[in-house]
Order: sequence, then structure tokens, then C-alpha cells
Amino acid sequence: MKAHELDYRLHGDDMQFVEIELDPRETVIAESGALMMMDQNISMETIFGDGSKKGGSGLFGALGGAAKRVLTGESLFMTAFTNDGREKETVSFASPYPGKIIPVDLSQVEGKLICQKDAFLCAAKGVSVGIDFKRKLGAGFFGGEGFILQKLEGDGLCFIHAGGTIIKKELKPGQKLKVDTGCLVAMTKDVNYDIEFVGGVKNTLFGGEGFFFATLTGPGDVWIQSLPFSRLASKVFASAPQLSGSQKGEGSILGSFGNLFEN
Repeated sequence: MKAHELDYRLHGDDMQFVEIELDPRETVIAESGALMMMDQNISMETIFGDGSKKGGSGLFGALGGAAKRVLTGESLFMTAFTNDGREKETVSFASPYPGKIIPVDLSQVEGKLICQKDAFLCAAKGVSVGIDFKRKLGAGFFGGEGFILQKLEGDGLCFIHAGGTIIKKELKPGQKLKVDTGCLVAMTKDVNYDIEFVGGVKNTLFGGEGFFFATLTGPGDVWIQSLPFSRLASKVFASAPQLSGSQKGEGSILGSFGNLFEN
């Protein structure tokens, strides 16, 4: 294998973190800010791009990797964690919001996984984190997750995260699955991804499901999430105080009226 081999354990249920065990000189790369804890002999190094050698070496290779991350809306930097000790050491990374962490061995999915742009959490050193341009304009303009998706390439372990409950579905050749655009987490490289109009005036104006949905055509595997972060954020925002100093008053039958009697 070109990528470093990783041993790992998943902890938790709704707010998971992954504990990765590194042999001496093994390295794992992760999104900046994903670290939860690490043993004393683990060293950190901030790097441009994903740290893989793919795409050239030196300054131009590093700038190319960083440019890919800018296009996906991610930080210019990633962090590499290396075991500098003589014994096995562990480093842990946490999900940024409630959901699940999904381990994927890229060697078992023909070396490539396409995922939504904010799904990547961490991976073995040697895994390339790039971009995947959708060939059809409809998927780009109306896909919900943007014109650019992430692609993870290599032969090592990678970890992606998604919200709520995650389900993996195996699509047979020609089998189609229609999905809310925000609920798509990842898919293998042979799955065809397109965008379709919901159709019908009532469905469009009053359906509450948006104007478009994703159509996934097999063969291949797809991962679907029950709670996209955008949906969670919109619910939180809708419940947040709209005026300075106001509140919903949960837990009190008086609600905001009770504030009149506060000192």
C-alpha cells in the first residue's frame, strides 16, 4: 500500500469520535480543528493541501493542493499527526456536529470516493483530497451542495462524517434512487449523479422539499444522511431569538411574558 495503514476504534453514538492508533513514524492527516486529543509522542505539522505527493512536489505542488481546498470552501491548511515515539500512540478526532463517522477503505471502492464538500474528517497519509467537477451543469447549479464535490483517492483508510442516521445503499446497474440534494453524503465513482426538477406547481410551491432532488443511478454504493447540517442549522436559526434580548421561553408556561416580572 502507498498510504499508511491505520488501526482505529469508533467511540460514542450520536456524537462520535474516532481514535486512531499509529505505529512509529505513521501519519494521519485531518481537517484543521478536528483534533480531540493525542498522546504525548504525537507531533503536529500544519501543511498546505493534503500532504500527498500527487500533483507534483515542491512549492507548486503544495500550492496546487491548497488551491483545490479553496475551491471546495475548506481551509488552506490541513494538519498532519505523526507518531515520533518508539511505541504505538493514539490520536482522536471528533465530529463537528451530531451524526456518524463512516470509515471507508479506498482500496475496496476502486480507489476513489466522491463526497459532499464538508464530509471529510481525516485519512491515512497518502490519501489525496481533491475536487470532482460534475460534468452536467444542472448538477452544479442546483445540486444543493455546490458545483464542486470532494474526491478522496488512494488505497488507504479515510473517515467521513454526516448528520443524523447514516444508511448505505447498494445500487444495481441501472437502478435509480431519488434523494434530497442535502441528504447525499458520498458515492462510489461509478454512480451517475444528476439533478431533476420536482415538477408540478403544487409540489414546487407548497411541497416544502425544494425545487430539485438528486437522482443517483447505479452501479455502486451511496451513503445517505437523515439530518444534513444545513437543515439542522436552519432549524436552530429559526428557533433562535430574532430580536436582541428576546427568547423563546422554553420550560415556562409564561414564555417571554414572564420576563415582565424579573428583576
